Amino acid sequence: MSKILASITGVAGYLPDYILNNEELSRMVDTSDEWIMTRIGIKERRILKGEDMGSSYMAAKAVNLLLEKTNTKPEEVDMVIYATVTPDQPVPATGSILADLCGLVNCFTYDLNAGCSSFLYALVTATKFVESGSHKKVIVVGSDKMSSLINYEDRTTCPIFGDGAGAVLLEPNTEGFGLIDSELRGDGSGRHHLMIKNGGSRSPITKENVGSPDQYVYQEGQPVFKAAVSHMGDTALELMERNGLTGETVTWLCPHQANQRIIDATGKRMGLSPEKVMVNIQNFGNTTSGTLPLCLWEWESKLRRGDNIIFAVFGAGFTWGAAYLKWAYDGDKVAR
Repeated sequence: MSKILASITGVAGYLPDYILNNEELSRMVDTSDEWIMTRIGIKERRILKGEDMGSSYMAAKAVNLLLEKTNTKPEEVDMVIYATVTPDQPVPATGSILADLCGLVNCFTYDLNAGCSSFLYALVTATKFVESGSHKKVIVVGSDKMSSLINYEDRTTCPIFGDGAGAVLLEPNTEGFGLIDSELRGDGSGRHHLMIKNGGSRSPITKENVGSPDQYVYQEGQPVFKAAVSHMGDTALELMERNGLTGETVTWLCPHQANQRIIDATGKRMGLSPEKVMVNIQNFGNTTSGTLPLCLWEWESKLRRGDNIIFAVFGAGFTWGAAYLKWAYDGDKVAR
Protein backbone atom coordinates (compact mmCIF):
# COMPACT_ATOMS: atom_id res chain seq x y z
CA MET A 1 0.00 0.00 0.00
CA SER A 2 1.33 3.48 -0.91
CA LYS A 3 2.24 5.83 1.91
CA ILE A 4 -0.50 8.26 2.91
CA LEU A 5 0.53 11.90 2.69
CA ALA A 6 -1.41 14.95 3.82
CA SER A 7 -2.17 16.95 0.70
CA ILE A 8 -3.42 20.53 0.49
CA THR A 9 -6.53 20.31 -1.70
CA GLY A 10 -7.77 23.87 -1.31
CA VAL A 11 -6.82 27.27 0.07
CA ALA A 12 -8.76 30.44 0.86
CA GLY A 13 -8.21 33.72 2.64
CA TYR A 14 -9.81 36.87 3.96
CA LEU A 15 -8.48 40.42 4.32
CA PRO A 16 -10.36 43.31 5.94
CA ASP A 17 -11.41 46.19 3.73
CA TYR A 18 -9.75 48.98 5.69
CA ILE A 19 -6.25 49.86 4.43
CA LEU A 20 -3.83 51.62 6.79
CA ASN A 21 -1.07 52.99 4.58
CA ASN A 22 2.24 54.53 5.60
CA GLU A 23 1.07 58.05 4.97
CA GLU A 24 -1.79 57.70 7.45
CA LEU A 25 0.43 55.86 9.92
CA SER A 26 2.98 58.69 9.78
CA ARG A 27 0.27 61.02 11.13
CA MET A 28 -0.22 58.70 14.12
CA VAL A 29 3.40 58.09 15.12
CA ASP A 30 6.85 59.49 14.33
CA THR A 31 7.65 57.51 11.18
CA SER A 32 7.63 57.89 7.41
CA ASP A 33 7.04 55.90 4.26
CA GLU A 34 10.77 55.96 3.50
CA TRP A 35 11.72 54.72 6.98
CA ILE A 36 9.22 51.85 6.87
CA MET A 37 9.97 50.79 3.30
CA THR A 38 13.75 50.86 3.86
CA ARG A 39 13.73 48.85 7.08
CA ILE A 40 10.69 46.58 6.70
CA GLY A 41 9.33 46.77 3.15
CA ILE A 42 5.69 47.43 4.03
CA LYS A 43 3.57 49.96 2.15
CA GLU A 44 0.17 49.24 3.70
CA ARG A 45 -1.62 46.78 5.94
CA ARG A 46 -5.26 45.75 6.47
CA ILE A 47 -7.04 46.51 9.75
CA LEU A 48 -10.25 44.86 10.98
CA LYS A 49 -12.70 47.55 12.06
CA GLY A 50 -16.01 47.10 13.84
CA GLU A 51 -17.36 46.12 17.23
CA ASP A 52 -17.36 42.52 18.45
CA MET A 53 -15.06 41.36 15.64
CA GLY A 54 -12.16 39.14 16.63
CA SER A 55 -9.89 36.81 14.74
CA SER A 56 -12.73 34.28 14.43
CA TYR A 57 -14.65 36.69 12.18
CA MET A 58 -11.86 36.63 9.61
CA ALA A 59 -11.25 32.91 10.06
CA ALA A 60 -14.91 32.14 9.40
CA LYS A 61 -14.82 34.18 6.20
CA ALA A 62 -11.78 32.22 5.00
CA VAL A 63 -13.13 28.81 6.04
CA ASN A 64 -16.55 29.36 4.46
CA LEU A 65 -14.85 30.29 1.19
CA LEU A 66 -12.63 27.22 1.50
CA LEU A 67 -15.63 24.95 1.98
CA GLU A 68 -17.33 26.49 -1.05
CA LYS A 69 -14.27 26.22 -3.29
CA THR A 70 -13.59 22.58 -2.40
CA ASN A 71 -17.25 21.48 -2.44
CA THR A 72 -16.87 20.34 1.15
CA LYS A 73 -19.88 20.12 3.43
CA PRO A 74 -19.29 21.50 6.95
CA GLU A 75 -20.29 18.20 8.52
CA GLU A 76 -17.58 16.37 6.54
CA VAL A 77 -14.77 18.19 8.35
CA ASP A 78 -13.45 16.03 11.18
CA MET A 79 -10.72 18.26 12.62
CA VAL A 80 -9.68 21.93 12.80
CA ILE A 81 -6.44 23.36 14.15
CA TYR A 82 -6.73 27.09 14.73
CA ALA A 83 -3.36 28.87 14.62
CA THR A 84 -3.47 32.25 16.35
CA VAL A 85 -1.82 34.57 18.87
CA THR A 86 -4.98 36.70 19.11
CA PRO A 87 -7.77 34.42 20.36
CA ASP A 88 -11.19 35.99 20.64
CA GLN A 89 -11.14 35.37 24.39
CA PRO A 90 -9.21 33.19 26.87
CA VAL A 91 -11.95 30.54 27.07
CA PRO A 92 -13.26 28.81 25.05
CA ALA A 93 -10.68 28.11 22.36
CA THR A 94 -11.35 30.23 19.28
CA GLY A 95 -11.45 27.02 17.24
CA SER A 96 -14.70 26.21 19.05
CA ILE A 97 -16.11 29.61 18.13
CA LEU A 98 -15.06 29.06 14.52
CA ALA A 99 -16.71 25.64 14.45
CA ASP A 100 -19.97 27.18 15.62
CA LEU A 101 -19.78 30.03 13.10
CA CYS A 102 -19.15 27.65 10.19
CA GLY A 103 -21.42 24.75 11.19
CA LEU A 104 -18.53 22.32 11.72
CA VAL A 105 -20.54 19.95 13.88
CA ASN A 106 -18.52 16.73 13.52
CA CYS A 107 -14.99 17.95 14.18
CA PHE A 108 -12.75 18.37 17.15
CA THR A 109 -10.72 21.55 17.33
CA TYR A 110 -8.11 23.35 19.36
CA ASP A 111 -5.94 26.47 19.21
CA LEU A 112 -2.18 26.49 18.67
CA ASN A 113 0.12 29.40 19.52
CA ALA A 114 3.76 29.41 18.41
CA GLY A 115 4.03 33.10 17.56
CA CYS A 116 4.52 33.78 13.87
CA SER A 117 5.39 30.09 13.39
CA SER A 118 1.89 29.06 14.47
CA PHE A 119 0.49 28.15 11.06
CA LEU A 120 3.42 25.92 10.07
CA TYR A 121 3.42 24.22 13.47
CA ALA A 122 -0.31 23.59 13.02
CA LEU A 123 0.11 22.36 9.45
CA VAL A 124 2.78 19.84 10.43
CA THR A 125 0.72 18.70 13.42
CA ALA A 126 -2.39 18.24 11.29
CA THR A 127 -0.52 16.11 8.74
CA LYS A 128 0.15 13.49 11.43
CA PHE A 129 -3.58 12.92 11.88
CA VAL A 130 -4.09 12.56 8.13
CA GLU A 131 -1.05 10.30 7.68
CA SER A 132 -2.26 8.02 10.47
CA GLY A 133 -5.49 7.38 8.57
CA SER A 134 -7.63 8.60 11.47
CA HIS A 135 -8.80 11.84 9.80
CA LYS A 136 -9.86 12.50 6.20
CA LYS A 137 -10.70 16.20 6.03
CA VAL A 138 -8.69 18.53 8.24
CA ILE A 139 -8.75 22.32 8.13
CA VAL A 140 -5.78 24.36 9.28
CA VAL A 141 -6.57 28.03 9.69
CA GLY A 142 -4.28 30.91 10.58
CA SER A 143 -5.99 34.09 11.70
CA ASP A 144 -4.76 37.07 13.67
CA LYS A 145 -6.15 40.47 14.55
CA MET A 146 -2.76 41.92 15.37
CA SER A 147 -4.17 45.45 15.55
CA SER A 148 -5.68 44.43 18.91
CA LEU A 149 -2.18 43.88 20.35
CA ILE A 150 -0.36 46.86 18.86
CA ASN A 151 0.53 50.14 20.55
CA TYR A 152 0.11 52.72 17.81
CA GLU A 153 2.43 55.05 19.69
CA ASP A 154 5.33 52.59 19.36
CA ARG A 155 7.11 53.23 16.06
CA THR A 156 9.18 50.04 16.41
CA THR A 157 6.15 47.73 16.17
CA CYS A 158 3.07 49.50 14.78
CA PRO A 159 4.31 49.68 11.16
CA ILE A 160 4.91 45.94 11.04
CA PHE A 161 1.62 44.19 11.66
CA GLY A 162 -1.71 43.81 9.88
CA ASP A 163 -4.86 41.71 10.20
CA GLY A 164 -5.87 38.76 8.03
CA ALA A 165 -6.73 35.07 7.83
CA GLY A 166 -6.10 32.09 5.59
CA ALA A 167 -7.08 28.43 5.63
CA VAL A 168 -6.19 25.18 3.88
CA LEU A 169 -7.92 21.83 3.57
CA LEU A 170 -5.80 18.71 4.09
CA GLU A 171 -6.85 15.34 2.67
CA PRO A 172 -5.12 11.95 2.26
CA ASN A 173 -3.06 11.39 -0.89
CA THR A 174 -1.30 8.21 -2.05
CA GLU A 175 0.21 9.61 -5.26
CA GLY A 176 3.18 11.35 -3.66
CA PHE A 177 1.63 14.80 -3.28
CA GLY A 178 1.56 16.44 0.11
CA LEU A 179 3.84 17.29 3.01
CA ILE A 180 7.07 15.36 2.45
CA ASP A 181 9.33 16.55 5.27
CA SER A 182 9.60 19.18 8.00
CA GLU A 183 11.89 20.52 10.67
CA LEU A 184 10.44 22.51 13.59
CA ARG A 185 12.64 23.98 16.28
CA GLY A 186 12.69 26.41 19.17
CA ASP A 187 14.92 28.20 21.66
CA GLY A 188 13.07 29.53 24.68
CA SER A 189 15.97 31.73 25.72
CA GLY A 190 14.87 34.14 22.98
CA ARG A 191 11.45 34.67 24.51
CA HIS A 192 12.40 38.01 26.12
CA HIS A 193 13.13 39.67 22.77
CA LEU A 194 9.59 39.40 21.37
CA MET A 195 6.67 39.20 23.75
CA ILE A 196 3.60 40.67 25.43
CA LYS A 197 4.31 40.90 29.15
CA ASN A 198 0.83 41.47 30.56
CA GLY A 199 -2.45 39.70 29.90
CA GLY A 200 -1.72 36.12 30.98
CA SER A 201 -1.93 34.28 34.29
CA ARG A 202 1.57 35.38 35.30
CA SER A 203 0.83 39.09 34.94
CA PRO A 204 -2.89 39.67 34.38
CA ILE A 205 -4.27 43.00 33.30
CA THR A 206 -5.64 44.90 36.29
CA LYS A 207 -7.22 48.30 36.81
CA GLU A 208 -3.80 49.53 37.93
CA ASN A 209 -1.89 48.49 34.81
CA VAL A 210 -4.54 48.66 32.10
CA GLY A 211 -3.29 50.73 29.18
CA SER A 212 0.34 50.06 30.05
CA PRO A 213 2.75 49.44 27.12
CA ASP A 214 3.27 45.97 28.64
CA GLN A 215 -0.11 44.82 27.33
CA TYR A 216 1.07 45.32 23.73
CA VAL A 217 3.69 43.68 21.53
CA TYR A 218 7.27 44.41 22.58
CA GLN A 219 10.14 43.66 20.22
CA GLU A 220 13.90 44.12 20.27
CA GLY A 221 14.50 44.42 16.56
CA GLN A 222 18.16 43.49 16.19
CA PRO A 223 18.25 40.12 18.02
CA VAL A 224 14.97 39.10 16.37
CA PHE A 225 16.23 40.09 12.92
CA LYS A 226 19.56 38.29 13.32
CA ALA A 227 17.95 35.11 14.64
CA ALA A 228 15.29 35.08 11.92
CA VAL A 229 17.81 35.53 9.10
CA SER A 230 20.00 32.75 10.46
CA HIS A 231 17.35 30.19 11.42
CA MET A 232 14.95 30.55 8.47
CA GLY A 233 17.69 30.23 5.88
CA ASP A 234 19.66 27.49 7.62
CA THR A 235 16.63 25.29 8.35
CA ALA A 236 15.23 25.67 4.83
CA LEU A 237 18.61 24.79 3.34
CA GLU A 238 18.94 21.78 5.63
CA LEU A 239 15.56 20.54 4.44
CA MET A 240 16.54 21.02 0.80
CA GLU A 241 19.77 19.08 1.21
CA ARG A 242 18.02 16.27 3.07
CA ASN A 243 15.56 15.85 0.20
CA GLY A 244 17.96 16.35 -2.70
CA LEU A 245 16.51 19.72 -3.70
CA THR A 246 18.41 22.63 -5.24
CA GLY A 247 17.65 26.22 -6.16
CA GLU A 248 16.66 24.91 -9.58
CA THR A 249 14.27 22.18 -8.39
CA VAL A 250 12.53 24.24 -5.70
CA THR A 251 9.57 25.86 -7.46
CA TRP A 252 8.52 28.25 -4.72
CA LEU A 253 9.60 29.56 -1.34
CA CYS A 254 6.60 30.50 0.82
CA PRO A 255 8.19 32.46 3.68
CA HIS A 256 6.74 34.14 6.71
CA GLN A 257 6.18 37.81 5.84
CA ALA A 258 7.95 39.58 8.71
CA ASN A 259 10.52 41.75 6.96
CA GLN A 260 11.55 42.12 3.31
CA ARG A 261 15.24 41.88 4.20
CA ILE A 262 14.67 38.61 6.07
CA ILE A 263 12.74 37.21 3.10
CA ASP A 264 15.48 38.26 0.67
CA ALA A 265 18.21 36.73 2.84
CA THR A 266 16.32 33.43 3.12
CA GLY A 267 15.82 33.15 -0.63
CA LYS A 268 19.46 33.99 -1.27
CA ARG A 269 20.63 31.40 1.28
CA MET A 270 18.56 28.80 -0.59
CA GLY A 271 19.98 29.82 -3.97
CA LEU A 272 16.62 30.93 -5.34
CA SER A 273 15.96 33.60 -7.92
CA PRO A 274 13.66 36.38 -6.62
CA GLU A 275 10.77 35.36 -8.88
CA LYS A 276 10.51 32.06 -6.98
CA VAL A 277 9.82 33.79 -3.67
CA MET A 278 6.25 34.61 -2.62
CA VAL A 279 6.16 38.17 -1.28
CA ASN A 280 3.09 40.20 -0.31
CA ILE A 281 4.39 41.94 2.80
CA GLN A 282 4.27 45.28 1.00
CA ASN A 283 0.46 45.06 0.77
CA PHE A 284 -0.56 43.22 3.93
CA GLY A 285 2.26 43.57 6.46
CA ASN A 286 2.93 40.79 8.95
CA THR A 287 -0.37 39.02 9.61
CA THR A 288 1.41 36.54 11.94
CA SER A 289 -0.47 33.21 11.63
CA GLY A 290 -2.07 34.34 8.38
CA THR A 291 1.04 34.99 6.27
CA LEU A 292 1.65 31.52 4.81
CA PRO A 293 -1.94 30.65 3.81
CA LEU A 294 -2.49 34.17 2.47
CA CYS A 295 0.58 33.72 0.24
CA LEU A 296 -0.75 30.38 -1.01
CA TRP A 297 -4.14 31.98 -1.65
CA GLU A 298 -2.64 34.86 -3.61
CA TRP A 299 -0.34 32.60 -5.64
CA GLU A 300 -2.82 29.75 -6.10
CA SER A 301 -3.43 30.43 -9.79
CA LYS A 302 0.31 30.04 -10.45
CA LEU A 303 0.73 26.77 -8.57
CA ARG A 304 0.94 23.55 -10.55
CA ARG A 305 0.60 19.90 -9.64
CA GLY A 306 4.03 18.65 -8.63
CA ASP A 307 5.48 22.03 -7.64
CA ASN A 308 8.09 21.78 -4.88
CA ILE A 309 7.26 24.33 -2.17
CA ILE A 310 9.42 25.17 0.83
CA PHE A 311 7.83 26.93 3.80
CA ALA A 312 10.07 28.87 6.19
CA VAL A 313 9.02 30.65 9.38
CA PHE A 314 10.31 32.38 12.48
CA GLY A 315 8.37 33.64 15.48
CA ALA A 316 8.26 34.65 19.12
CA GLY A 317 9.50 32.08 21.54
CA PHE A 318 11.87 31.82 19.68
CA THR A 319 10.21 29.35 17.32
CA TRP A 320 11.16 28.53 13.74
CA GLY A 321 11.01 25.84 11.11
CA ALA A 322 10.71 24.77 7.52
CA ALA A 323 8.62 22.24 5.59
CA TYR A 324 8.73 20.69 2.14
CA LEU A 325 5.44 20.12 0.34
CA LYS A 326 4.71 18.80 -3.14
CA TRP A 327 1.67 20.65 -4.47
CA ALA A 328 -1.31 18.50 -5.47
CA TYR A 329 -3.35 20.41 -8.08
CA ASP A 330 -3.31 23.00 -10.84
CA GLY A 331 -4.34 26.16 -9.06
CA ASP A 332 -5.54 28.07 -12.09
CA LYS A 333 -8.54 25.74 -12.34
CA VAL A 334 -9.91 26.67 -8.92
CA ALA A 335 -8.34 29.99 -7.93
CA ARG A 336 -10.74 32.63 -6.62
